[in-house]
Amino acid sequence: MNGSKRGRGRRIVLWRHGQTAWNLERRFQGSTDIELTATGVAQARRSARLLASLGPDAIVASDLARASATAAELAGLTGLEVAYDAGLRETFAGDWQGLTHEEIVGRFGEQYAAWKRGEPVRRGGGELETEVADRAAPVVLRHAEKLPDDGTLVVVSHGGTIRTTIGRLLGLEAHHWEGLGGLSNCCWSVLGEGARGWRLLEHNAGTLPEPVLGDDV
Repeated sequence: MNGSKRGRGRRIVLWRHGQTAWNLERRFQGSTDIELTATGVAQARRSARLLASLGPDAIVASDLARASATAAELAGLTGLEVAYDAGLRETFAGDWQGLTHEEIVGRFGEQYAAWKRGEPVRRGGGELETEVADRAAPVVLRHAEKLPDDGTLVVVSHGGTIRTTIGRLLGLEAHHWEGLGGLSNCCWSVLGEGARGWRLLEHNAGTLPEPVLGDDV
């Protein structure tokens, strides 16, 4: 939202979904629709209690099951209706999807190394990170624009999508997005609106440090 309306004190909470079986297996999910584990549901319930205390004004979520189930826990506590948008799905990663971290490194070693260096890479023949930001960031901004002054939007999405969206909203060049690091399951980052646009107020918040298990590692 780097437009004419600035300094209204709005907040965007970008909340990653809870644990899935593929997270535990370090298997790249991408846009594959994987359910939460029982632990993932418990994580979502715990985090939802904390986020509900912020008094959010709106919730928007990826339509993939792991994100929608996470969002449902917050909706149940707040009474808010969840808006679902496919633009918030995780990165489509083609041939990488369904492979473990070790299998990706073994089969696509050069591609993986280039991605980690911050080069534009179509992982598995899928989306570029900038293309993920192109579809996800406008969704977030569109919903944020509807907030009242000092309002809070909760965005329930995926590690890679959240990281690229944060990078885009902060105005960082794409090769610097990797420096933001990943999110642990059911942790979140907070962007606050200031006179110069969006600022990162918290990153990977919500628990004591835990391993980041997922696609964005």
